Amino acid sequence: MYAVVRRYEGVTDPAEAARRVGDGFVPLLRQVRGFVAYYWVDAGEGVMLSTSVYEDQAGADESVRRAADFVRDNLASLLPHPPQVTAGPVVAGG
Repeated sequence: MYAVVRRYEGVTDPAEAARRVGDGFVPLLRQVRGFVAYYWVDAGEGVMLSTSVYEDQAGADESVRRAADFVRDNLASLLPHPPQVTAGPVVAGG
């Protein structure tokens, strides 16, 4: 499995960002081949995190492309800074 974590800082409206992600982005990710799971986390103080898990790196790479497009088209006013993106193979889990 392969995971991608994105950290967004300076989120202007966390509740609206969560609504748009849940209503619009999550359905897009579910269509990505190898999709396993996705989580959107409000870490407080204008910080939000996403974690997505795929069966392989190809699915994770596709999710990164879709996330960039979705943020640009639907969340730019709420997520004013580019995310910090970390990705890699899952080496342990539960």
